[in-house]
Amino acid sequence: MAKQIKLTESESEILQILWELGPASVREVHEALNKIKDTGYTTTLKLMQIMHEKNLLTRDDKARVHIYKPAISLKAGQQQAVTKIIKTMFKGSPAQLVMHALGNHRPSKEELDEIKKYLKELEKNS
Repeated sequence: MAKQIKLTESESEILQILWELGPASVREVHEALNKIKDTGYTTTLKLMQIMHEKNLLTRDDKARVHIYKPAISLKAGQQQAVTKIIKTMFKGSPAQLVMHALGNHRPSKEELDEIKKYLKELEKNS
């Protein structure tokens, strides 16, 4: 299994913005971040510089304005977040997480069909 990446809430928010926007400058990320919480520009800049040092972001510094991109995929980020939630909130039980999620949020028929298909795959492969 891949090395566990420990993301702060702010790092997760910045990654989410970059996964949605694509490559972006600090200014663009800061503007998007300010829509969800009040943050100073220098705070956003420092966070992104730290994330670059931690290899969470790549940076193209050929132009005057640095452009940042996520160094991890959305899927890898989601996997890390879910793994952390399962370990900390559900005592290591993915079944408890799934039952809790389905008990609190009504999936569409299409989502239920997808879940059933996935469960059949898991049964077949185990």
